Amino acid sequence: MKRFLSTLVIFLITTISTNSFAYNTDPKLFVEELVDDAIKTLSNKSISKADKNKKIEEIALANVDIDALGMYTLGDVRKTLDENNLKKYKTLFEKYFLKSLTSRLTDYSSQKFEVLSADQKSDNYNIVSSRIVESASQPEIKIDWRIYTKDPSKPLIRDLIVEGLSLAKTQKEEFASILNSNNNDINILFSKLEEFINN
Repeated sequence: MKRFLSTLVIFLITTISTNSFAYNTDPKLFVEELVDDAIKTLSNKSISKADKNKKIEEIALANVDIDALGMYTLGDVRKTLDENNLKKYKTLFEKYFLKSLTSRLTDYSSQKFEVLSADQKSDNYNIVSSRIVESASQPEIKIDWRIYTKDPSKPLIRDLIVEGLSLAKTQKEEFASILNSNNNDINILFSKLEEFINN
């Protein structure tokens, strides 16, 4: 799970806000406004870490399709689960996801972020291309956002592709490895998620 956390640092800059701001419904502007808001918040020294964590969770719950992401990362095993286990997984995955976001809070005020373009792939999906500009301390990082637009009035983030690597796919592969090593015992995955949440 540590491998996934290292990439979530980048995702963090997209999921924090100091207010209940309604972001633009145009996918390109949606991403721009999220990131602008995030950078302002992360550079605000008067906001405590606890308050920043709370805002991360609020904005993630409102703007990330956590339920769909959780079902995707579980893979085909989801089809074999009864209602109680599926409900338990959804609850644990949401807690896991939110803790992952808040576990590496940092200040991105020195980083320059640019949204480059948006490409409508279908009625349901747009890909927004962006980058973190190269600096003295790090190379350029390219980030593509998969934005779900089935409801055009409420775009939702479903995935980030960082330098060609899908965060959702990476998480799916990690969960699959845990399950495959334990005869697809969902309780083992539950234990791993609980261990991360409680530490």
